[in-house]
Amino acid sequence: MRLLLCTLMGVVTVVTWSAAHAQALRFQPQGAGAAGQGNAFAAQADDASAIYHNPAGLTQVQGIQMVFGIALVGGSIKAKSATGLDTRGDYGGSVSFPPPGHTYLSANLGAIGNPRFSAFTIGLGLTSPFGLRVRFPVDSPFKTAVTSAELPLIAIKPTIAYKISDALSVGVSADIYTFASFLGEGHVEQKQISAGSPGIPAGAEVELNGSGTGAGVTASLLYTPFRNEAGKPIVSVGLVYRSQSVLPLNGALLVSGVKLADASTDLVLPQMAKGAIAFWPVRTNEREWKVELDVEYVGWSSNRNLDVRISNGGTIPQLQQWKNVPVVALGTEYRWLNPRWLSDWEVAVRSGYTYTGDPVPDRTFNPGIISLPAHTLSLGLGFHCTGAGRLLGIIPCSGDSAFWPKGIGFDLAYQEWFYEARTVVGNLNPTVDGTYHAFVHLGTFSFRYLY
Repeated sequence: MRLLLCTLMGVVTVVTWSAAHAQALRFQPQGAGAAGQGNAFAAQADDASAIYHNPAGLTQVQGIQMVFGIALVGGSIKAKSATGLDTRGDYGGSVSFPPPGHTYLSANLGAIGNPRFSAFTIGLGLTSPFGLRVRFPVDSPFKTAVTSAELPLIAIKPTIAYKISDALSVGVSADIYTFASFLGEGHVEQKQISAGSPGIPAGAEVELNGSGTGAGVTASLLYTPFRNEAGKPIVSVGLVYRSQSVLPLNGALLVSGVKLADASTDLVLPQMAKGAIAFWPVRTNEREWKVELDVEYVGWSSNRNLDVRISNGGTIPQLQQWKNVPVVALGTEYRWLNPRWLSDWEVAVRSGYTYTGDPVPDRTFNPGIISLPAHTLSLGLGFHCTGAGRLLGIIPCSGDSAFWPKGIGFDLAYQEWFYEARTVVGNLNPTVDGTYHAFVHLGTFSFRYLY
């Protein structure tokens, strides 16, 4: 038991995919249009990425729309141990690969079938909202806690939205969390160096891996009390609730590549509640200006422990004691509609700010997660062409064929994460004590097709 306890300390670090976020396991950018606004999008939610941000917003998306894209994550982690030793880690390289991605498909039932069902819109999303890819030198001061960690966790989101009235829509989606073999190793994986114990020599590489599937649900509404003469929203309110989800992980404990035992645990993904309000000070036929505020509660306190069950019948307690944290996002978008200088196009510029709280206490902090309070600045651009517009001056943006889209768009966003420095004292693993700094930059882009 002492052997396994020593070996499995820090197992929580394997259940992350991109440490580009201060909020432990979570990866917030799930579409470039929202990312350019600091992820403040739940009250706007007017493209197919509403499947993630606010499913009720799908009722605003006409016809059939496809959105897909990726996020490229880079940066570094600096640490100075309590003994004064320096080390540096990264997110799997200069750019994390394979990168997190997002894909959305939505269809209004009235557009693809009987007009009587035009109040219903269905959708399917494929996202990576939780995860990690991080690595440290094998001679770092905390090598007995972690040297590398990876989690290619994806979420599959079948969604349906219903327009109750012009002012109110509701939506619901299933959140199916699982692993994909085309992303990295296709399973949770953490590596560390043994400190030495019976059966495991000091200096041996220890690996814990596993996979599993869990599910949750997202329910939301979109309320639009005020519209302009053209029927477009002037004020919108979004409410989104994501349920807690338990993800069973089953795998193996390896020492120098040789399986030592089966191991399993349950990862609890938190419940979340978000309220958002968007206001358009300007919304005419020529231009639009939106300002939005999103405030979110993330219930990380459900992650009290990550006890590991061993095939010999024993249980290794893994204390976590995480806490609930807020996320506050403020974003804006200014959009030109069919401007004279670029006819048959819509052009948008975006910016935003996000504050993300830190749920992990000093006692259970692990360098594989790098959970630090963070301030994020975002910038973005969006282009959408219809009618006689041409992409790159050559490709028609709209055609009469059922196989050619009615509109083509693409969005770009850049985020810079400014982490607050953190000094860890009194950790369960004393080698982890020290001061941590992190730097992250993220670029993401999305393509949109409207049929």
